[in-house]
Amino acid sequence: MSDDKKPSTRITHAGRRKEWTGAVVNPPVWRASTHLYENEAARKAATGSNKDGDFFYGRRGAPTQWALAEALTEIEDGAHGTVLYPSGVAAIAGCLLAVLRPGDHLLMSDNSYDPSRAMATGLLKRMGITHSFFDPLDIAAFEALVAKTAPRAVWFESPGSLTMEVCDIPALTAITRAAKAVSLLDNTWASALGFAGLTHGCDIVMQSLSKHVGGHSDLMMGSASAGERWYRALRRTSQELGQVVSPDDAALASRGLRTMAVRLEHSTQSAARIARWLEEQPQIAKVMCPMLPSDPGHVVWKRDFTGGCGLFSFALASDDPDASGQLADALELFGIGYSWGGFESLALPVFPKDYREVMEAGPVGSGGSARPMLRLSIGLEDADDLIADLAAGLSQLDQT
Repeated sequence: MSDDKKPSTRITHAGRRKEWTGAVVNPPVWRASTHLYENEAARKAATGSNKDGDFFYGRRGAPTQWALAEALTEIEDGAHGTVLYPSGVAAIAGCLLAVLRPGDHLLMSDNSYDPSRAMATGLLKRMGITHSFFDPLDIAAFEALVAKTAPRAVWFESPGSLTMEVCDIPALTAITRAAKAVSLLDNTWASALGFAGLTHGCDIVMQSLSKHVGGHSDLMMGSASAGERWYRALRRTSQELGQVVSPDDAALASRGLRTMAVRLEHSTQSAARIARWLEEQPQIAKVMCPMLPSDPGHVVWKRDFTGGCGLFSFALASDDPDASGQLADALELFGIGYSWGGFESLALPVFPKDYREVMEAGPVGSGGSARPMLRLSIGLEDADDLIADLAAGLSQLDQT
């Protein structure tokens, strides 16, 4: 499909080849470990091609997985291909292992998702790969650190996990590229519909498909998209690790993908409205949501992003460390659970100061909060009902 089509059009039609779908709208679920060949010549041809669309063995996928990967590639501007993984964390590992070797140095944004941090401090460290965390909001310090450490790769996440800082990805990746290092981005918050990571300077963009793409809290999957060079490295590493996703989960993800744009639009509008309301409440010390004009990252978000999502955080004015848990317990429409991006709203007490090394972690600092915090994932419920639930919860907090 041509790139001049709008995202909502591309997401509806991408990955629907007639040879994979036949007369039906959606690709059927192809469950198979063994693929049979008409003759030995056909087997040799398939073995040598190693590309989506050529049957080989179930571990390399079939039309159900290929259709999803192709659709994700079509909506990721600048991508040559997409690799699927059985979870978002598997995608993080697949990206880093495709780029790094023993003796390399990795720079990781200090507000990255905790499992990304654990990858640096755990698996990669055991492999002889060193790391440093950096403040993505301090571009001068980042440039100095790049010059000092000569990294092989830099891991970004924007907005940052838990505290939602938006960093200047084009400026940071320009520094990374000048140092001949590889830029990798966890783009789960915005997805390809909200931020075009590859065209803003990143070499590899990954996301957890368990979130917005799945959209219904019923599957685990991740993906990574890249230009031709790094796509081939991702694919090779994934195959060497034996990574494969279930065709049933791939079918669910493909179905979720078709409605992702409208779900994101609804949750983004609701989240912005709820965040504005929270800003006005006396029990709230700080709302961390880049879609708010008052947010420090709003200018960069408005410049570089084409959309948002329903995920944001806020710090309570209370000094009671148990206040966030008490508020979560008081809410009726918000479940307490990990993950996000589903149709249901969630409220999770979070403690970012426990996951920072170089960023500020003051009372309500840029890199964390010493006050009790909640992360909200706004689902598809009516915003008025969610606000009423939060108001009731906050009023109960006042009484404790």
